[in-house]
Amino acid sequence: MISQSAKDGFDTLLRQALRTSLVPADTEAGMSAIDDISAISEKKMVVLTVSSYLFRLMVMFYFTPDAATKAHFARLNRVAPEEMSEQAFMDAIAECGNLCCGILNRDLGRFFPHLGMSTPNVIDKNCAAYLQTLNLGHLRHLAVDMPQAPRFHVTLCVSAYAEMDFSVSEEEADAGTGELELF
Repeated sequence: MISQSAKDGFDTLLRQALRTSLVPADTEAGMSAIDDISAISEKKMVVLTVSSYLFRLMVMFYFTPDAATKAHFARLNRVAPEEMSEQAFMDAIAECGNLCCGILNRDLGRFFPHLGMSTPNVIDKNCAAYLQTLNLGHLRHLAVDMPQAPRFHVTLCVSAYAEMDFSVSEEEADAGTGELELF
């Protein structure tokens, strides 16, 4: 039901959204697809959903609440890690996921009307073992590597309710940076 072009489009838009939300502005990141979910060692995940009448898309951000992860999110928020409380740390992770899915939601809005987005939910990583029950048309696991940060993993799941076909070029994905317009 989901064409290869649409699968590539979802992947491209997710990678761009991750570069904007998870990677500090002055940092390069490498993103690679992984096939085996057992390679994901993080303990928790933030789950967000973007939905329309045609599909449901879920993005899962895996993390371990440790010092290295806290340091990364402190850096993203421009605070010292020791100044970040546990609640602020969890809020920063959830907000990063929210920002990523908001970018994805905006970019998908060019192709699909009537999109909605959920709020972030933090759940145990073991819930990912049940992804096959979602009747997925597309599943992609990514590893995100950047200097001075732990490796992060992200899963994209798409369930389609109708035939889906659209295409996104890398140039189109890079074009929208979310500039603020005032009227």
